[in-house]
Amino acid sequence: MHVKTLILGAGAAGMFCAANAGPGTLVVDHAKAPGEKIRISGGGRCNFTNIYTGPENLLSSNPHFAKSALSRYAPWDFIALVDQYGIKWHEKTLGQLFCDTSAREIVAMLRSEMDKVQAQLWLKTDVGQIRYDGLFHITLTRDGTARQVTADNLVVATGGKSIPKMGATGAAYDIARQFGLNIIETRAGLVPFTFTDERFKSLAGVATDVAATAGSARFKEAMLFTHRGLSGPAMLQTSSYWTEGAALDIDLSPEVDLFAALRQARQTEGRKSIKTHLARHLPTRLVDFLANTQDLAANLADQSDATLQTLCDTLHHWQLTPSGTEGYRTAEVTLGGVDTDDLNSKTMAAKTNPQLYFVGECVDVTGWLGGYNFQWAWASAYAAAEAIR
Repeated sequence: MHVKTLILGAGAAGMFCAANAGPGTLVVDHAKAPGEKIRISGGGRCNFTNIYTGPENLLSSNPHFAKSALSRYAPWDFIALVDQYGIKWHEKTLGQLFCDTSAREIVAMLRSEMDKVQAQLWLKTDVGQIRYDGLFHITLTRDGTARQVTADNLVVATGGKSIPKMGATGAAYDIARQFGLNIIETRAGLVPFTFTDERFKSLAGVATDVAATAGSARFKEAMLFTHRGLSGPAMLQTSSYWTEGAALDIDLSPEVDLFAALRQARQTEGRKSIKTHLARHLPTRLVDFLANTQDLAANLADQSDATLQTLCDTLHHWQLTPSGTEGYRTAEVTLGGVDTDDLNSKTMAAKTNPQLYFVGECVDVTGWLGGYNFQWAWASAYAAAEAIR
């Protein structure tokens, strides 16, 4: 069997590339259904793009690499397609767009777009040996039968290593290495932090708005305490910038200057405890937890400015060193991947082989939490499809 384009992976990037690459396209995936990560994303409502997507929201060894693809397929281009299908959506926060009803609508839309160009989809199909002699020769095993397929173009859209229970394998990296491309070391991104001493077990379920800093990045969003550590948007975001052994700097009250608030309260309600006043600005259970290491029982009136300043500095710069992260098991994305130095930024093709393309998460381009990774999937897939078409 011969096809013009063989796409490995029926996720967001793979299906969107197929929908735009034109006739003669075959998409294969070992899963039982296409777009499974789309289906579970955004709590089942799919955060399908972010209207503010730009290179500054993406991590890569080459921060300029994504500019070309993003400029040629912008968030509003995908929104126009969603609107064309009558899919209702809303902006949740910070430019994050979600389906009103179900992520399944996005999967159905992509399948419909594939059908328009008569792109074939083979599920429960395993990819075997791949070789190249001007054409790609790929062994595909479907329903227990091995078949030889040749293709003019090969698009690798198999994703990264995140969420292995959904079939993630990192196969893209093996294919890239086979064809002489380099791999930027991978690690789990957008992932909760863990602490081996389970110090926050008593706080599990408590959420509060914070400003968290790791490395050069600072994110002001919600933080959630868990039995094993810290999660929530602020923690997931900072995890992509965190390096093992480094401390996190967490401002527990980014909107309120605690020193100014306590100093003012001292003038009118000085007989009340520091703990009582802090509970007006922080979750009560968190204040109880902090009281284990800070003297919060004393009356406010008895505290000097210096004492209050020291306490508030601690709360505005709470230093925590995680033991690690939950790893690929729960990571939303994989950082690192196929080295962008080995790819053409306009076409996503390997510089050594213009018929071999890498798109989506397997490339060393990783977005922030909030729809940025989906927009990279759409844009990189569209760039490859344009080159193929």
